[in-house]
Amino acid sequence: LQLLEVEMLLSMFPKKGEISLDEDAVPSVQRYLRNAEGALPPQLEYCIALDVGEAKVKVELQVLLPHMYPQVAPQLFAKSDSLHRQQQSQLNTRLASHISSLDSGDLCVCEAVQWVKDNGLPYLDNSRISSECASKEVIVKETLHRMWIYSHHIYRQELRKKIFDCAKKLNLTGFCLAGKPGIICVEGHQENCEEFWRDIRYPNWRHISCKHVEDIETEGSIDNLRLFPAFEDLQFQAHGDYGPKNNYHMDLGQFLEFLKQHRSGHIFQILFGVEGKLSD
Repeated sequence: LQLLEVEMLLSMFPKKGEISLDEDAVPSVQRYLRNAEGALPPQLEYCIALDVGEAKVKVELQVLLPHMYPQVAPQLFAKSDSLHRQQQSQLNTRLASHISSLDSGDLCVCEAVQWVKDNGLPYLDNSRISSECASKEVIVKETLHRMWIYSHHIYRQELRKKIFDCAKKLNLTGFCLAGKPGIICVEGHQENCEEFWRDIRYPNWRHISCKHVEDIETEGSIDNLRLFPAFEDLQFQAHGDYGPKNNYHMDLGQFLEFLKQHRSGHIFQILFGVEGKLSD
């Protein structure tokens, strides 16, 4: 059923770039259907670029299908550079409410696409008005959001580039430590951190999880609360080397020292489940 719906969507959006889908996503599901005794394939995940209203404002619908979809609801998220974040949140709340009102067990991504095209315009108009009003208001309090992300490994150069480009675009500071395991920390506005988390996981990054989140409120600028002045590429002396067996293990002692220098020594136990100790 999921493959039939993807085929239908590809016929609805035949132009290049209208649907972003990992090239191995459909074949991996097809292989599983031919031999269901093997491991489950990755969940189908794709993005649909929509034009909303006469002005054809760009809205992107991100779709993640649980293995049991359509028996369980899909994960949907609509985003647009033209949407104020509050309006984007309201749009997604209404979208989720609409999808939950449909008959259980029915395919509903096409329905979600049509709903966004039919109902997205008022949010886009309200977003412009809200932005104009917000520019006249004084923000009294802000919150720094900090995410600690753990991955089994980070090797590929194009993935590391994506991480750095995304952090820079969203004005996030922190670091990316490549190797095995791989660690990422980002800090900034909550909306930006959450967008970073969604973007780097797409289309399907296995063995990655957000281990810990910190929120710190301030009446001043959140920049005064940042632990990292920029987004760094950490390079530590490591054991092993890059290769097909992925034996590039980072030096945890040096990493612990780095964390303590940035007032984050307590994070070591959260990431690895053991208390970090430095030798004399």
